[in-house]
Amino acid sequence: MRVAVLAPIAWRTPPRHYGPWERVTSLITEGLVEAGVDVTLFATADSITRARLEAVCPRGYEEDRSLIPKVWECLHIAHLFEQGDRFDLIHNHFDFLPLTYTAMTRTPVVTTIHGFSSPGILPVYEKYNGRVAYVSISDADRAPTLDYVATVHHGIDIEAFPFSARPQDYLLFFGRIHHDKGAREAIEIARAAGKRLVMAGIIQDEGYFREHVEPALEPGRVEYIGSVGPDRRAEILGNALALLHPINFNEPFGLSVVEAMACGTPVVAFARGSMPELIVDGVTGFLVQSVEEAVAAVGRLASIDRRACRRHVERRFTAQRMVDDYLRVYETVLAARR
Repeated sequence: MRVAVLAPIAWRTPPRHYGPWERVTSLITEGLVEAGVDVTLFATADSITRARLEAVCPRGYEEDRSLIPKVWECLHIAHLFEQGDRFDLIHNHFDFLPLTYTAMTRTPVVTTIHGFSSPGILPVYEKYNGRVAYVSISDADRAPTLDYVATVHHGIDIEAFPFSARPQDYLLFFGRIHHDKGAREAIEIARAAGKRLVMAGIIQDEGYFREHVEPALEPGRVEYIGSVGPDRRAEILGNALALLHPINFNEPFGLSVVEAMACGTPVVAFARGSMPELIVDGVTGFLVQSVEEAVAAVGRLASIDRRACRRHVERRFTAQRMVDDYLRVYETVLAARR
């Protein structure tokens, strides 16, 4: 089977630090190679892969602001679809724009929908519904106007997240510094619980950071350590008492949630979006509705068996399980085409 995998080009594949779509794309690509699939990865030229690499964009446009995103996105997508008939299947991880290129090839296209940035992008997905096989990353993130071939939850390289039985005395916020991710709420929860808070992630909204996070920073109480890359991610996650995930949007998935549980770290999350699909309430963390409920949950963390968190990820959220699920999707799509 010859598969073309289309990665986003905001960041390198795999990313150096932030880049969840690129990280998942990399795990799928390398898992397919390991399974003996003939894979060509279309990504930035500095990407690292055991697959055959095809690239026109030299590096991620978020890492080199001299690159105009739309210019390189168009060139990148066209580079694949102009040779699309070389492949048995194309797996798109690059949102809705590649759908508009699908008439250029007879090769079936699978698109993993990594979330809807806005309801305004739905008309593109609706136009190509049926022509393209859609995969959702959680049942919670399905649009009722679309047809799906499967839901495939993300998986992680669990060996990169060793189990930690003895955490340090801090709570962790790990994500974009943005209203959606609830950085301000995490500070409120930690303060009310009387716990030190460590915050890690890119600053996506500078105004939000200056208004809600920067004034709260104080050594030993609320500390911002910047964006954490793969070299430190497991250490920061594994040493935390709990991950605070008080999201203000219906999150389609949460990689940091799964990564934390893999390390044995329970998660206290607002019960929105995909969170009930990822967290077993009272077993691998707590699903709450408010800051006040989250503070109470922090007081119950001793009731969580950190080994149960690890076992949960081993059963449900490994990269191998994700790759196996996608191989079944490919067979389903190819069988329907035949």
